[in-house]
Amino acid sequence: MEVVDYHVHSNNSFDGKNSIEEMCRKAIEKNLSEICFTEHFSVDPRDVSYRVLDYEKYFSEIIKAKEKFSDRIRIKCGMEIGEPHLKQYQEDLVKEIENMNLDFIIGSVHNIDGIKLRLYMQNKNKYDIYYDYFSEIYEMVKSSDIDIVGHMDLMKRYAYEAHGNYTFDDYKEIIEKILKEVISRGIGLEINGSGYSNKVGEPYPGKKVLDLYRNLGGEVMTVGSDSHFCESLAIHNIKMINLLKETGFKYIFTYEKRKKIPLKI
Repeated sequence: MEVVDYHVHSNNSFDGKNSIEEMCRKAIEKNLSEICFTEHFSVDPRDVSYRVLDYEKYFSEIIKAKEKFSDRIRIKCGMEIGEPHLKQYQEDLVKEIENMNLDFIIGSVHNIDGIKLRLYMQNKNKYDIYYDYFSEIYEMVKSSDIDIVGHMDLMKRYAYEAHGNYTFDDYKEIIEKILKEVISRGIGLEINGSGYSNKVGEPYPGKKVLDLYRNLGGEVMTVGSDSHFCESLAIHNIKMINLLKETGFKYIFTYEKRKKIPLKI
């Protein structure tokens, strides 16, 4: 079984610790067949990652890594874009993306109304915290030029200690709306392993979301560690691939120049 990692941050991201070369060496050591770098990118001036990414440096390092390691691992160039649906910034975003020649784009919600999730949840009740988050995800999937929805129920990471995990049935209606939109637009979901490494103890999204997505006809899944340093590369990816198999998925997907490539599992 091939193991790939489609959510990786190098030190080109504001919170990444290791260089692209270091991450590639560790990926080879861990016997990954493919790695996709997905550096943080935002066009919202309120976000901490706004204008942090040095495109020229990032793309140059990807090219050098391919030259050095292409006989041992496939290396792809992507972005994780925060809140790509914000209309006041969309025109600028579209222009920038057109010039990047990316392989892959994750769309993620890290903020609501320009406020970090961990701060947004303060002084709100449990139902509203999760509902507002899923509503923002829905707005994103309706209009954004993305390939995959990143960590679809990430809010549980921040709300877990104070409120616990969300009850799936309380949000099934809006989750189903999100998933139907994902399927109709030909995009997909990420299964993100970072939740296994904190109190949540499960991936983003959880099993019930994956079951519903599959039952609705969803097929497009990527597997990502959300690694920000070498040691966490792909640490739960085999576990997640096995979970996808149990849920009825036959493939995970890789990407090249924004085109899907199925990989049988």
